Amino acid sequence: MSSTAPEPMLSTEQIALGIGLTSQLLFSSRIVLQWVQSERAKRVLVPTLFWQISLVSSFLMILYGMLRHDPVILAAQLISYGIYIRNLQLLGEWRKLSGIFRASAYVFPLAMLAWFVVGNQHFSLRGMLSHGIPAGVLALGTIGQTIFLLRFVYQWLYSERKGESVLPLGFWVVSFVGSVLILTYAVLRRPVDVVLIVGNVFGTVVYARNIVLLRRELRAKPSSAMPIAEPAAAD
Repeated sequence: MSSTAPEPMLSTEQIALGIGLTSQLLFSSRIVLQWVQSERAKRVLVPTLFWQISLVSSFLMILYGMLRHDPVILAAQLISYGIYIRNLQLLGEWRKLSGIFRASAYVFPLAMLAWFVVGNQHFSLRGMLSHGIPAGVLALGTIGQTIFLLRFVYQWLYSERKGESVLPLGFWVVSFVGSVLILTYAVLRRPVDVVLIVGNVFGTVVYARNIVLLRRELRAKPSSAMPIAEPAAAD
């Protein structure tokens, strides 16, 4: 009498979906937070909590990218993760976090990547290299994620020059363009990427709204006498 191995309670796809949706829920919450504070002030504000939520969300998206064997998501999130940490450092908030959290923020992504290279039943580097995504769709996703990532490279360089963490108008314009391209990639990818669709539909609306707010702010005051955007005080 042969015995069959019990089936796992959750499939890799279900685990990935749960992690991805949780990440996008956090990403959306940071956008809502930033949007509400900006609407109240009638100008674009960037609270410290925006970057803290971004960091946790990005780590979850790194896991999601590995589980989905998606090189576009994985590469973009690894770079974004480092930029989020740098913005917290510029705000002077990084050292205020516990030493355990900071150490974990550095160690966990490296440990997960090492595990990814070694491989297991859920994800592996070999599986990503044989992802099977059509070249045209992959190129579209890569372009979209590259543009979306460049918003933070631009913001990073802008903030380094200013000596503080700010989100200028160009950041939101690039965010809008990149989000539309990523949304298109998510729809064309097979299977359709529900997580990316959920995350980018709402984000695109908020990016457009922030562009309107900043353009209105720039028209109201001389550009030479006002900052393009300023961070809100830490909660």
